[in-house]
Amino acid sequence: MPANSDFPRVFLIRHGQTEWSQNGRHTGTTDIPLLPQGAEIVSTLGDRIVGPGRLIDPAKISAVFISPRQRAQKTFDLLFKEHRTEIVGPVQTDERAREWTYGDFEGLKPKEIQERKPGWWIWTDGCPNGESPAEVTARADSLIAQIRDIHATHLKERAAGKEHGGVGDAVVVCHGHFSRVFLARWLEFDVKEGSKFVVDAGAVSILGYQHKKLDEPSALAMNLFGDTQGE
Repeated sequence: MPANSDFPRVFLIRHGQTEWSQNGRHTGTTDIPLLPQGAEIVSTLGDRIVGPGRLIDPAKISAVFISPRQRAQKTFDLLFKEHRTEIVGPVQTDERAREWTYGDFEGLKPKEIQERKPGWWIWTDGCPNGESPAEVTARADSLIAQIRDIHATHLKERAAGKEHGGVGDAVVVCHGHFSRVFLARWLEFDVKEGSKFVVDAGAVSILGYQHKKLDEPSALAMNLFGDTQGE
């Protein structure tokens, strides 16, 4: 994906590796830090892809949405470093970007969940005392609607010759399951189609539009730069 795109995009970024993501535990509300090696990988990636003229150019960003969990906050800080001050639009912590709330399954591995509830599938069953697929879908849809409004407003103002910073790019720093929900809903699929996407720790996916038309949402690149050591 060219760094000089002038049509709005979304950079969907999963947080770096944590102890629980490495060993496959469901990590929703538990607020655990990045592993040292996870932080190092993210920091090195930031030096490669964030900055003027690079893949993620802060001067082209019109909005940033970050999950409140520290693993997402730290991932953003390590990626952008001193370039944070170059971001044109607002940088905000947003509850809508948090991970799926796993409820009774928080901290468990898939095998442990299957022992408790054979045949369980998060994409249709949801989580007891946590979130249903419909609830996570509503969160993602709300965030997507806001981002698409930012894109539409930016293009309308550009066409009218109004001066403003950025090109309408948005950044979302979030989590594994939520990233997959977001991908599915951006592409206007049912949420369960998120099961078909792979989003590794620290991975960057790029979403946008075909033919420079806002009614043709598309995936431009997926699961770039991810740390494949975890599950």
